[in-house]
Amino acid sequence: MLAAALNTTVFAETADSLQPQHGIAMHGDLKYPSDFDHFDYANPDAPKGGSMRRASIGTFDSFNQFIIKGTPADGIGMIYDSLTTQSQDEPFSEYGLLAKAIYLPEDRRWIEFELNENARFSDGEPVRAEDVQYTFDLLREQGSPFYRAYYAGISAVEAISDTRVRFEFGETENRELPLIVGQVPILPKHYWEGRDFTKPSLDIPIGSGPYVIDSFDAGRSITFRRNPDYWGKELPVNRGRYNFDQISYDYYRDGTVALEAFKAGEYDFRQENASKAWATGYTGAPFDEGRIIKKTIHHQNPAGMQAFVMNTRRPLFSDSRVRQALAYAFDFEWTNENLFYGAYTRSDSFFANSEMAASELPTEEELEILEPIRDQVPPEVFTEVYHAPRTDGNGRIRGQLRKALRLLQEAGWTLEDGVLKNADGEPYQFEILLVQKEFERVVAPFIRNLERMGISVNIRVVDVSQYINRIRQFDFDMIVGGFGQSTSPGNEQRDYWHSSMADQPGSRNTIGIKNPAVDYLVEQIIQAPDREQLVLRARALDRVLQWNHYVIPQYHIAAFRVAYWDKFGMPEINPPYALAVDSWWAKP
Repeated sequence: MLAAALNTTVFAETADSLQPQHGIAMHGDLKYPSDFDHFDYANPDAPKGGSMRRASIGTFDSFNQFIIKGTPADGIGMIYDSLTTQSQDEPFSEYGLLAKAIYLPEDRRWIEFELNENARFSDGEPVRAEDVQYTFDLLREQGSPFYRAYYAGISAVEAISDTRVRFEFGETENRELPLIVGQVPILPKHYWEGRDFTKPSLDIPIGSGPYVIDSFDAGRSITFRRNPDYWGKELPVNRGRYNFDQISYDYYRDGTVALEAFKAGEYDFRQENASKAWATGYTGAPFDEGRIIKKTIHHQNPAGMQAFVMNTRRPLFSDSRVRQALAYAFDFEWTNENLFYGAYTRSDSFFANSEMAASELPTEEELEILEPIRDQVPPEVFTEVYHAPRTDGNGRIRGQLRKALRLLQEAGWTLEDGVLKNADGEPYQFEILLVQKEFERVVAPFIRNLERMGISVNIRVVDVSQYINRIRQFDFDMIVGGFGQSTSPGNEQRDYWHSSMADQPGSRNTIGIKNPAVDYLVEQIIQAPDREQLVLRARALDRVLQWNHYVIPQYHIAAFRVAYWDKFGMPEINPPYALAVDSWWAKP
């Protein structure tokens, strides 16, 4: 086991010769100096008090967010602190939270954190280095498979003293590892020892964060209370944040019911993801009278990829020509105009809305990255810029469907009497699994076009718990899925695309990709020595994913759509990479 190996570790280097740091940047310099008072997007004079009521869809049956079983309650992360916290106005920089000092050599082969001696869990017990070591052992041994993959580069963790913990890295070229170890919520050893970490539970856990669980009604609501004794409330990274005395989440069965409840004043704040609701649903006296404020807030976050995701573990989707053919049946232009009020932009890239999107032919520098895998990737990677199929938006897509049928014929499928069949006479039919009933209207036109190609498709809508469990077990044909991206992609790319995660239940490789060329590029991203190389390597990965036709790209929007009752104040500055609701406050 990992823990047994850690206690025998002998470190070759120490932190004695290094100057302590207050933060770490992925590339370049930190924005905020060591004596900074607060983040620019927080108001240090914000009043404390009041409440914010929010909504969630579905249900919950657990307070353990770290395992693949159960459905955790929304907001549960607020009860935890991590070693560092990320600023939202830099691409990727972390500043000390539980850690008051950071020791990091230039080659980033290891990192040490000196804990703040004032750090306390909500039961008053001090946060110790042994809690940090225990957390990493526990998550990698008993937590979601994600943690084993994400932290695979850690070769050792050791509590050197009560307040000093050291991480050694086996992957010396992974510049991201020192930052991402700082992001893990630290769990109290004295609470979890003797408990079964692998089972969902509604026992109220202990953390060291700004909030504690105040009350809950299992599956229906949960209320968090600001901890008046929170140890870190005067830290520069927290000043002006976590201002509400109470934050609650009420659960609704679907988005339509939740929207009506919002307009009736049942809760205070709503972030909208449905364009039709945004265009037509936010009307009435509260809006006309200014009691509810509707606002679009633009951001600079990569949009990632939202798409129809095909499960390539299934023979129906194992051939890239078939996957490419199915994409011709999705008429985005018609859908955007008739269903979405023109709100969206078509996605072509897995890194949409960022400099990492492969939107032009590869440069000489990028070709150097791709050359070692030339024989393992589609030739278009080197010669063409990928674009998802386009239409005129008038609904007439005969030309598209003819292209699709030619590809299907090449792959061994034949249209006979209006039914697409393989050489054995078996029809092409599959199921689209949904968790939002509202999405049926988006899927229906896509299905109609597929039917014109002789393909039979059923829609199955299931509840949140069943949906999560089926996704974790890869028990689906096609879903509407998303692959979110940050401004600094790294270790999480393994969980999305790497062969080692394709058959690991609970991983985010929902597509089931097993491709050595993709594996190679994922590792290239993780080992990128600087920002320039990170961008080039991300573009290379983008091209290979695009031209393997693993998904049918949908759309994105580079803005947050929010509505809230006029009871909140907020800083003048909103950071470019987050909504930062945690810096809002209740008007006196």
